[in-house]
Amino acid sequence: QVQLVESGGGLVQAGGSLRLSCAASGRTSSIYDMGWFRQAPGKEREFVAAISWSGRSTTYADSVKGRFTISRDNAKNTAYLQVNSLKPEDTAAYYCAARMFGGSKYAYWGQGTQVTVSS
Repeated sequence: QVQLVESGGGLVQAGGSLRLSCAASGRTSSIYDMGWFRQAPGKEREFVAAISWSGRSTTYADSVKGRFTISRDNAKNTAYLQVNSLKPEDTAAYYCAARMFGGSKYAYWGQGTQVTVSS
């Protein structure tokens, strides 16, 4: 129903920045919100940020608040995560996900993009 493809990850030094992208295709008109999650080796996947498809509301995890910014471009069916002031503990695979209207969970996920921050 919805396909998601992430891009923009890479290897950066501490304090650096990246802009992650999540391109959505399929039935994008049914998307309620999109979220970013991350998972480091040996750890559970954790919530990072989310944005309503309308762009009227955003939510951030406390660990990234003030450093990360989520946005969207509906014309391009793309969500972005600007990650600034990166720390080694931000190292993880970053995934985007979509929740549909009426959905109780994020049902569609991308393949992930790796962010590695060197100290």
